[in-house]
Amino acid sequence: MEQYNSHPKIDNNILHSQEFRLNFSESVGGDWKTLGRRLNIGDNCLDMIDQDNSKTNEKAYSMLTSWIQMNKNPTLEELKTALNNMLRLDLIRKIDEFTKTSNLPESSTRFSANKDISEICTALKSHYLTNYGKIYEIQPPLKLPANIDLMHKFVDLSIVDAAIPQIDTVYSVERKKFLEKQLRYTPIPYSEIFMKEKSVILISGIAGIGKTWLLRKCLLDWSNDQIWKNVKLVFYLECRRLNQYQNISNINELLNVFYKDIINDFSIGNHPALFIIDGLDEFKYLNEIINPSSSYNYPIVNALKEIQKYKYVLAGRVYAIDQYQNISTTHSDKLTIQIMGFNENGINNYIENNVLEERKGAVKATLKESPVAKSMSSVPFYLSSMCKIISVSKNVDKNSFSTLTDLYANIFLYFLQKHIIKSNELIYQIMEKDCNKKYVLNICKIAYQLFVENKVIFSKEDIQAFIIDFDENKDNFFGFIERIETNLGYYYQFAHLTIMEFCASVYAYNCLSSEEIMADKRLQSCLSMICGLTNKSQNSLLKFLVNLNPLKHSSEESLFLFSILDRLIKLSRVSDDENDYLQKLDQSDADCLLKLSRQSDDENDRRQNDRHQCDDENDYQSDDENDYQSENKFDYLSDDENDYQSENKNDYLKFDPITYYVNLFIECFYESQSSFTDEIKFIVDDQKWWISIDDGKTSYETSCENYFVNHYIKSGRKLLWLNVNKNILSDEEKNLIIQCSTYVVIVTFNFPIKFEGWKPKDNIEALSIHISRYLITKKDFEEIFLPWINLCEELHLYLHDDIDFIEEICEWIRCSNVKRLLIEYRGKYFYNLDELKNFITQKNV
Repeated sequence: MEQYNSHPKIDNNILHSQEFRLNFSESVGGDWKTLGRRLNIGDNCLDMIDQDNSKTNEKAYSMLTSWIQMNKNPTLEELKTALNNMLRLDLIRKIDEFTKTSNLPESSTRFSANKDISEICTALKSHYLTNYGKIYEIQPPLKLPANIDLMHKFVDLSIVDAAIPQIDTVYSVERKKFLEKQLRYTPIPYSEIFMKEKSVILISGIAGIGKTWLLRKCLLDWSNDQIWKNVKLVFYLECRRLNQYQNISNINELLNVFYKDIINDFSIGNHPALFIIDGLDEFKYLNEIINPSSSYNYPIVNALKEIQKYKYVLAGRVYAIDQYQNISTTHSDKLTIQIMGFNENGINNYIENNVLEERKGAVKATLKESPVAKSMSSVPFYLSSMCKIISVSKNVDKNSFSTLTDLYANIFLYFLQKHIIKSNELIYQIMEKDCNKKYVLNICKIAYQLFVENKVIFSKEDIQAFIIDFDENKDNFFGFIERIETNLGYYYQFAHLTIMEFCASVYAYNCLSSEEIMADKRLQSCLSMICGLTNKSQNSLLKFLVNLNPLKHSSEESLFLFSILDRLIKLSRVSDDENDYLQKLDQSDADCLLKLSRQSDDENDRRQNDRHQCDDENDYQSDDENDYQSENKFDYLSDDENDYQSENKNDYLKFDPITYYVNLFIECFYESQSSFTDEIKFIVDDQKWWISIDDGKTSYETSCENYFVNHYIKSGRKLLWLNVNKNILSDEEKNLIIQCSTYVVIVTFNFPIKFEGWKPKDNIEALSIHISRYLITKKDFEEIFLPWINLCEELHLYLHDDIDFIEEICEWIRCSNVKRLLIEYRGKYFYNLDELKNFITQKNV
């Protein structure tokens, strides 16, 4: 034991000597992981070290460095004790030899407090260039990395402005808002953001979108003197690692843990420094930062608050950054941006560099033909997952990702097959076994319980509350769940929020009734996925995830989808927020919404509702169908329909509860891939339906509407209204117009649109064309609008004042079947052709 007490004064100097660690690591060999366990380093940390380094000596060096950083006062005695227990006496002798020959005085490995800051700056830049030139791209199961050249890959990410907070909660609408923003963002050049030295930059993005790529690219560019040229010190800190040091209370102590070899007790003081903080949503004590008045007082929170005195860049999930920026008011030159993932070039480059040649065609075809796959491919996590699945499976085609639920199920089961069970068996063989079904249901139960409690980070006690034998089987859960080691013990989190959300949906479908699901508002964001699990397609992997609970009766399953869809339609009519919403709209617009949304079979109820909404109640409530048809089809619209289409009104319409529940109904119906059963026909007959094509719709939403309209019209039902408020149309949107036009009452155009190779064929009752802001040619008018005019009985036409073929328009209308007419031209309204011709004649005179 005497040997363990020799040279006690220089223990720390020896351990912090890079020469010692390099020599020691060369000698450990394959026993590095065993030594790590002897030094009480967790398996999770050792696994990450194993993946992050290719050579054995590098793994040993990283393990030894981690041990030194994780302990406040690591000693040679502890290291020798671990080696003695391993019977590696040869290494103990090497330590003693190095200690005797090094002859290091206590201060030799420390920087002087007056050390030239330029030397530290140079050391930091060298460190980043050496260690961050490559990044491990995360792929399921977050344990299988691939080297990516960050310098060349990052440029394909898109950055947009995000100054306005996006959402309030963790899960509610993050994915939907991301898809909506994909349609209308304007990318901001990387140089425009980072060449300017802002005091604070907040970076948000959904899970897996590329935030870490951006931050590490910044480190490399600073190291190459391309950005932040006036900043002498840049320090990169990851929140998931900060969780391990909750007792550190100030910046200098923090830096002497993570950058010991570079700064060695150097105090940054008032030197120009910038901190880069990655993964705010992963910080265990986020609530204590957001709520300074919290009764909890963890030292690490104070350290992060001290960072706010310097320039800093902070990145995290959208919800975390939104919460943080509400308290971040110190700096006036704050910039908030959002990462939107790969642009089109980035997607193509990724496929070229990461997919086998023989599978590239299948991947590209899937992204082209599946709207879901195309929408989600900009997110690196989803693109990586889809490429992996398509590359290793012979039978994957575009239908494998036809819905979001299909996409999530494919990722989940691929994860299970390749990285949890690690079996060459096919999915159906794996899911035939009761033990695997039980395992999946347990994982889903954990996800559900934590999801509804809004817990991203949780403890072993949280899990044990519903998995009694967790301690005995804990290793079986790792993969879907990650274990993070801290000074206070372990905490846990799901490997990816997508997996957690999908698992929660699977549990809800298997173990809850439709009434329980609809009663819990926290499950609202999962509702479309829950309905997606009712998909009966035999070509979908979903069938292996819907029979996990033997206690669920088939009789319940048959009414499951019907019950949810029925409830959504009822919610669209009785929303508690309806009255508040209507107060924000013009009364004429309120008329429109109420008349379209309330479809009471009780005539007295309808009369009572309409009494407050119609100027001419008797006309509107006429029981005579012919009288109703003679009324203007646009009476329920504002007198100035251009105002009705204004941006502000669209915003109200987008977020009103009535429209929200109707759209959610269509999304749930699409995800279920159901048909119009008798039960669903009964539901849809209780609602009048309209379709709006505008810039606010995602390609996914358009796919949902295409699917619904196809079934609705094929069942013999007529749409009330088609509103086209967009001039450049995708193929999906053109197809939607074609389907709607076959059986619709009213059609409205607010832009001149080009529609090559197709003309409408079916009669419509009313047509409204708003082109008063567009001076188009006679040829364009004839090609675009005349085919529609020839099919309508009632026409509202709003023309540009300088149009020079008004007489031709009059002749076209005269030869058509139009019976009721309103034309707005040069500030005048004309209700028949004679009035208009007289006006034209007077003007010419």
